Amino acid sequence: MSKLKYALFTGCTAKQSTPELLSSTLAVADKLGIEITILEEASCCGASHLQDFDEFLAHVLNARNICYAEKLGLTMITICNTCQLNSAMTKHALDTDPDLKARVNEKLAEVGLEYKGTSEIKHFLYCLIDEYGLENIKDKVEVPLSHLNIAPFYGCHNIRPSELHHTSNGGENPYNPTSLDQLIDALEGHPVNYDHKNKCCGFHVELQANHTSEILAGNAMVDAIDNNADIMVTPCPLCHLKMDTYQDDVGKVIGRDIELPVLHMPQMVALALGCTPKEIGLNYHVQKATHLTA
Repeated sequence: MSKLKYALFTGCTAKQSTPELLSSTLAVADKLGIEITILEEASCCGASHLQDFDEFLAHVLNARNICYAEKLGLTMITICNTCQLNSAMTKHALDTDPDLKARVNEKLAEVGLEYKGTSEIKHFLYCLIDEYGLENIKDKVEVPLSHLNIAPFYGCHNIRPSELHHTSNGGENPYNPTSLDQLIDALEGHPVNYDHKNKCCGFHVELQANHTSEILAGNAMVDAIDNNADIMVTPCPLCHLKMDTYQDDVGKVIGRDIELPVLHMPQMVALALGCTPKEIGLNYHVQKATHLTA
């Protein structure tokens, strides 16, 4: 297999609130021999909030980010579901609307850039599965996760709307996603099947409708716990923040004690590949998870 090379759009969260997501992603790439170039010039994707306020500006910002991957001639990979959605939305809009593309490029010309539409945008989860391959990952496992029941939590923005992600994210079925389950199986863990694995975590309504947000997160975590999950894993840092940080608040709202370690997808892979505790970064979690590397 030829060496895989990608341009990494880290998004804001992996460089601020969840540094363990970035360190574990880079550790996994190093273990698998994947070459990563971080797009240091990239800005925020708009986080699905700027899009509601100024859609054109959001397209300009995301097109600017994509331009840096195009200059490198690489696929742009993401490690956040919301970054994936907003980048893919801009690519789809510009690739199908020549007038919008021309107006965006008029703004990009002010900083010496031009969006061409030559780079694919793909979440790291699907790079591992579709391009590196599950069989190749199996061969690299040093610490099998056979002692863990792992609940996959997919998050909304990696699987919806399906027409956006069909070409880049493996054609995942939003009603019955399987990618995380397959990855857990490849790492010799036991995937937990539960009804809420493809539901919303509530992160994006945290400020506007806090009670609803806590109910959404609580329903998912309790469902996973009731199906014997030891840990939960997600490819989205925003789902991780909601599920890891707010367990006490969520428990008070739904009337149940919740203690469930929630891992980022690259942390789970890094665990199985034998990466160091410092690279995996479980010490950054609010819900205790350091025992997983003990």
